[in-house]
Amino acid sequence: MNPKLSDLKYTETGNFFLIAGPCVIEDRENPFEVCQRLVEITDRLHIPFAFKASYRKANRSSVNSFTGIGDCEGLELLAEVRERFHVPVVTDIHSEAEAEMAAAYVDVLQIPAFLCRQTELLHAAAKTSKCVNVKKGQFLSPEAMKQVSDKMRAFGCENFMLTERGTTFGYQDLVVDFRGVPTMQQNRVPVVVDITHSLQQPNQSAGVTGGRPDMIETIGRAAIAVGADGIFMETHPDPARAKSDGANMLRLDLAEKLLEHLTAIRKTINNLG
Repeated sequence: MNPKLSDLKYTETGNFFLIAGPCVIEDRENPFEVCQRLVEITDRLHIPFAFKASYRKANRSSVNSFTGIGDCEGLELLAEVRERFHVPVVTDIHSEAEAEMAAAYVDVLQIPAFLCRQTELLHAAAKTSKCVNVKKGQFLSPEAMKQVSDKMRAFGCENFMLTERGTTFGYQDLVVDFRGVPTMQQNRVPVVVDITHSLQQPNQSAGVTGGRPDMIETIGRAAIAVGADGIFMETHPDPARAKSDGANMLRLDLAEKLLEHLTAIRKTINNLG
């Protein structure tokens, strides 16, 4: 499976697409539980869906933070999720060597925000011929993502998207400038809004990132209203027990109502023309 962005972006209802799942592969059971529920919801609402989970977390606040169950084990579970549920799977990579390794198991390679300017990493991802999701750095303006887009095309990759995930505001907060959605769409690529990472509160003294999950629907509604092509979110049955990013994840049992609301807003926007 090697989806084109058009496969995700368009449906008969003109709905947004969804990239969602737990932050990281924690164990064998969690990814299957989360994916099954998301498939049920997105099938009913006609939302094109790709499952996301990191097989390994490289950017951790504390040396004691959980990083994964093992590279091969995590990637093999992602491939198993794809086979069982027949959905594309997404994972992030952190080095050129990881691009080729991960591409053997997944459909979409994700470039983390902190690494979005790493030319060799972008080149390595492009060479795999996989779909690539590049997250905008917290330190970059939306306009600066033109250079990222130019790099991807110079490397022969047209099958990519850009994701807004907030901009650093002071030392311990992020804000979302929704002008960035149409600005990045000027690069002729789909633009996704990450409605959970954009609510992080990083650099906490305890070494664990905080967050504002109570604002997830607010950010999601605004993203759809300004015309985002896709929504990215992390979700977990019990975020308080999640081994990574629990402070800003959506509780899984809230996903259905959220996606119902966002779908209703999208239909309204489409009707406005």
